[in-house]
Amino acid sequence: MDILTKCKETREYIQSQTSVQPTIGIILGTGLGGLVKEMNVIDEIEYKDIPHFPISTVQSHSGKLIFGELGGKYVVAMQGRFHFYEGYTMQEVTFPVRIMKYLGIERLFVSNASGGLNPDYEIGEIMIICDHINLFPAHPLIGKNIDELGPRFPDMSEPYDRNMIALANEIAEENGIRAAQGVYAGLTGPTLETPAEYKYIRIIGADSVGMSTVPEVIVARHMGIPCFAISIITDLGVPGKIKEVNVEQVIAVANKAEPKMTLIMKELISRVD
Repeated sequence: MDILTKCKETREYIQSQTSVQPTIGIILGTGLGGLVKEMNVIDEIEYKDIPHFPISTVQSHSGKLIFGELGGKYVVAMQGRFHFYEGYTMQEVTFPVRIMKYLGIERLFVSNASGGLNPDYEIGEIMIICDHINLFPAHPLIGKNIDELGPRFPDMSEPYDRNMIALANEIAEENGIRAAQGVYAGLTGPTLETPAEYKYIRIIGADSVGMSTVPEVIVARHMGIPCFAISIITDLGVPGKIKEVNVEQVIAVANKAEPKMTLIMKELISRVD
C-alpha cells in the first residue's frame, strides 16, 4: 500500500474518533509527557488502535495521540514517539508527522532529552534547538518522492523557525529560565556515546546529542511545516564530567526540568499566530 493511501486511511479513522481540528502538532520526548497535564484534553486515541501507526516500545512513552486545547489553540500531541533504534524504518518513525499535516497542523513543536556536549551546559538545562546535524545512517526521504507531500530536494536552510526561537528566548528571559541555544546531533542509539564519540560529535559542531527529532523535523520541513524544538540536557558528554547513566536517571532529570520546558512551550503556543 502506498503512503498516500495509508495517510488518507489513517486520517479518516482519526477524524472518525475526534471532532478536534488541530493547528498545532506536538511530539513529546523521554520523560516529557507531562505537558499533557496542561492541556484541556478532549479526546485520546491509543496508537494500537490507529491504522498503520507504529507502537511505542520505550519506557516513559505512553503511546497515545491526544487532542485538546492548549494556549488557546487546538492541538494534537504525541504522548510518546517512535525511534529508529526500535527497529522501525525512517518512514514508519516519521509517519505520524505526515498524519498531523493531513489533520491540518500549521506548526510542529518537538521536545527531547539529550546529552550535553557544550562545556557550559549543566544537567537539567534547557536548550532551544537552532540547527541540527543528521548522523542517522538512513534518511526519511529516501525513495521515490511523492510530490503531493513535498519537493524532491527540500531546502533545510531554516530547519527551526527563527521567529519561534526568538519568541521562546523572550519567554524564557521573562520567566527567569536559563535557556541555551544550540545545535543538536541525531544518532541512532540505543547505546549512549563513548567518550571518543562525544568528542567527535562536539568537534563537528554539536552542543547536544540524542536519538530522535532530526527525522521528524526533516519530514515536517519537507511538507512546509515550521518547526520549534526544545531539549532538556539530562547528562553530560564533556571530558571529566562523563558518568555512567541509565534511563531511569535520564527520566528523573527530565521530569524535574519539565515544568520549565512546559512553561516555554505553552506560552509559545499561545503567542504564535
